[in-house]
Amino acid sequence: MYNLYLCEYMIILKEHTPRWIIFLIDILISIFAISLAFLLRFNFVIPTEENTDFIFMLLYMPTIRAISFIISKTYAGIIRYTGSKDSERIFIVNTITSLVFVLTNIATYFYNKTFHIPFSILIIEYFTSIFLMITFRIIVKVTYFEINNPRKDRSNILIYGIGELAIITKRTIDRDVEAKQNVKGFLCENSKFFGQKLEGVEILDKNNLIYLIGHYQITTIIFAKKDLATIIKNEISEICLNLGVEIKSIPEISNWINGKLSLNQIKKIKIEELLERPEINLSTDKISSEIEGKTILITGAAGSIGSEIVRQVSKFKPKIIVLYDHAESPMYDIELELIDNKKFTDYKIIIGDIKNKNRVEYIINRYKPEIIFHAAAYKHVPMMENNPIEAITTNVIGTKILADLANKHKVERFVMVSTDKAVNPTNVMGASKRTAEIYVQSLNKISETKYITTRFGNVLGSNGSVIPRFRKQIEEGGPVTVTHPEITRFFMTIPEACQLVLEAGTIGEGGEIFIFDMGKSVNITNLAKKMIQLSGLTLGSDIEIKYTGLRPGEKLYEELLNNAENTIPTHHQKIMIAKVREYEFVTILQQIDELAELTHNFDNYEVVKKIKEIVPEFISNNSVFEKLDKN
Repeated sequence: MYNLYLCEYMIILKEHTPRWIIFLIDILISIFAISLAFLLRFNFVIPTEENTDFIFMLLYMPTIRAISFIISKTYAGIIRYTGSKDSERIFIVNTITSLVFVLTNIATYFYNKTFHIPFSILIIEYFTSIFLMITFRIIVKVTYFEINNPRKDRSNILIYGIGELAIITKRTIDRDVEAKQNVKGFLCENSKFFGQKLEGVEILDKNNLIYLIGHYQITTIIFAKKDLATIIKNEISEICLNLGVEIKSIPEISNWINGKLSLNQIKKIKIEELLERPEINLSTDKISSEIEGKTILITGAAGSIGSEIVRQVSKFKPKIIVLYDHAESPMYDIELELIDNKKFTDYKIIIGDIKNKNRVEYIINRYKPEIIFHAAAYKHVPMMENNPIEAITTNVIGTKILADLANKHKVERFVMVSTDKAVNPTNVMGASKRTAEIYVQSLNKISETKYITTRFGNVLGSNGSVIPRFRKQIEEGGPVTVTHPEITRFFMTIPEACQLVLEAGTIGEGGEIFIFDMGKSVNITNLAKKMIQLSGLTLGSDIEIKYTGLRPGEKLYEELLNNAENTIPTHHQKIMIAKVREYEFVTILQQIDELAELTHNFDNYEVVKKIKEIVPEFISNNSVFEKLDKN
């Protein structure tokens, strides 16, 4: 018989309980509260002369409460999702109704000098009603979740953080029947909170994490703290990865659905989150004063860097942004993003190639930009090593065309995006970018335009970069291919890099090559291992790493400064000015004109030979062009 009742109860709980049942239960609670109040008032022996008043109150008070329930719809919520808002509503409605009883009492006193309802009964009934209505809902909620999601079947998790985000994360997990997770505690680094309870679970010391994982049999840790330091993320991640504990994080609040966090949005942490660095503090006033109300031309606007510069610039209220790129589909994507997400309409999409001088001049003459951000370039080292003429015509000749036209049309600022591969280049791509740097810096000496160069390393998540490639290889079951066990690279997030480009572009007086603080270099093998672990796979059994050898032109280690260079600090700790060898404009102009002529013959060796004359520190590595260095 018991099992039959339990099954029937489960069926009721699995569906939304009809509102009239909740309403009826609330009325019964009100009647019980009044009866209990009367019994307590008269020590459980109600005098005969009080029977009339008792019956009156049993009719009058529940009726008024019923009217308040109907008006406020306290019975309309789904009980199994009862939360603080529901309890708050019950408290407010019951308080208002009890105030009505008090006012009625006062009115009757002035009328016949007696209180119609003893205040002791009002007080007892008030607290009893609130307590029982909230308790009833909590019991139903707990029972429902325990039946559908027994504690013994749940995995144990810890939440890092004790703020609002952590509380929201716990509530999100608790209210989802399918979660099959049980929050065992909140992790915190502040000792004054240790041992206290939050949402019914204990606040624990993060420094005891290894013990806590074993003691509570933790399977997952969720990062739920805003601006959590990357060093702490890495510290906890290392422990979790070594112990086979899954690591997750919640998305930015702006990405929550209708302002609410859902369980499906709590995802496995990405390697990018472990490589992030502290947020940059920009001179937004200075940037705004340089950009607001001006026409901005961005080349390579569909690329990883160019598109982020578009996003960043759009925040500073330019008159118009002219987006220029030859990649049709990515340009369409950034246009949709501007319309749908950024709500930015002051832009012009133009498809074209920076090598097309007539097209570029028409655009500059038509829109008259005050600032040009030049991000268009070929950047993949092995591809350009096999296609040096394309690297030269785009990265050098294309830049020269754009820079010359900026000078001709008296553009205020020309900001070129360069690369750390331009330092002591070992490949054609790096040498082509160094040549472009030389030309732009030399042109600044004879021009009214301020020519500024920015130089930084790899950006996380850029098109064709190592992290998306590793992620795809892991999804396909491997192997994960690394060129060399010792290879290292500098990494920077795309937003961080572009913010620094804007900052450098506004503080530059012309002729500078700004370099950015890239932090510590990252061993690519360790990066691959960590990505494999974050995917829940085991290196050696589930997937393997395969070493393929350095690619043509590839460096083992990258650097940000030439050996003969040093730096000058700026007002921004992450931005420095490189002191580099300077060239006379007439000399470099003649050399680049000769280089341009050589490209017409499609002789790769002659073109690369000329580049080596212009950039004498260019020594090929793992390339067919090494013979030119020997000669």
